[in-house]
Amino acid sequence: MESAKRDIRKLSLEQLEEFFVSQGDKKFRAKQVYDWLWNKSLKNFDDMSNISKETREMLKANFSINHVKVDLMQHSNDGTIKNAVKLFDNKIVESVLIPTTKRITACVSSQVGCSLDCNFCATARLKRMRNLNPDEIYDQVVAIKEEAETYFQRPLTNIVFMGMGEPLLNYNNVIDAIDKITSPEGLGMAPRRITLSTVGIPKMIKKMADDEVRFNLAVSLHSAIDETRSRLMPINDVNPLEDLAEALKYWYQKTKRKVTYEYVIWDGINDDERHAKALAKFCKIIPSKVNIIQYNPIDEGEFRQASQEAVDMYVRILESNGIIAKVRKSRGQDIDAACGQLANKNEVAQIQ
Repeated sequence: MESAKRDIRKLSLEQLEEFFVSQGDKKFRAKQVYDWLWNKSLKNFDDMSNISKETREMLKANFSINHVKVDLMQHSNDGTIKNAVKLFDNKIVESVLIPTTKRITACVSSQVGCSLDCNFCATARLKRMRNLNPDEIYDQVVAIKEEAETYFQRPLTNIVFMGMGEPLLNYNNVIDAIDKITSPEGLGMAPRRITLSTVGIPKMIKKMADDEVRFNLAVSLHSAIDETRSRLMPINDVNPLEDLAEALKYWYQKTKRKVTYEYVIWDGINDDERHAKALAKFCKIIPSKVNIIQYNPIDEGEFRQASQEAVDMYVRILESNGIIAKVRKSRGQDIDAACGQLANKNEVAQIQ
């Protein structure tokens, strides 16, 4: 029965070697199969052309390859591509290809849904159903890599964990996926081209520092005043800014790498000088830069994009304090692929 078969990509190379030896086969066979699974991202055993038919049948009898499938692909007017990705259990996550003149970025999901209830984010309206496995994260990247080559004739250059879910609440699987993505046996991408974005979970930021990860860290901040941040992001009640600041100091002490703060300015919420000055002060805790992100409305609710004057005021105050601030225009809004908009519309409709 199909469901009784083990997912072969859950096995390490060493475990695969042990399996082949136990079957009376050669140990090196494992390396061949492993290469097909990861480096070549093969979707079925029959295509393993340097493996005998007998061995392929043996693999099919014992294992499955739980490969994801791009169920729906949407193309934005600005070139952005959004994938609705169907998992082996028919659950759906979304990933996005973001093209610019200099780079092509894959924005990938780490969980089915999200448990953090950020009030401005569409994904928060979905209940968290489960964590993604390392291979499901990896497959999202492979799909976007192939789309970059097919539609743009360019390679994938960057990966951001800014899709559905909180990566640090699926830590082990995300780290395993990044290890595969950066491994020569996998996609061989440089860790410096990968950015993990988090709401800021202090103990997990410290763990990343202790684990000596080599990718970049971004924190969704949105306010450097506890009262405002808790209104926007309820997790701030249990992980206040003081604890986040301590964890970020630890991160920099261990890694010597600056952090990027992602920041949305909303009309009537954080669009005054008090908030801008608080952000400038927070940015001085460790070397950092700020991405001011355009807000993408998810309904007719309380959150509205701040005025251009407010954005200019933020940039002026940050730059006068020696902090790099970039204003990021959102892409893919017409297909709900922009920051904060990722949510399977059918799922949202079902739970409202």
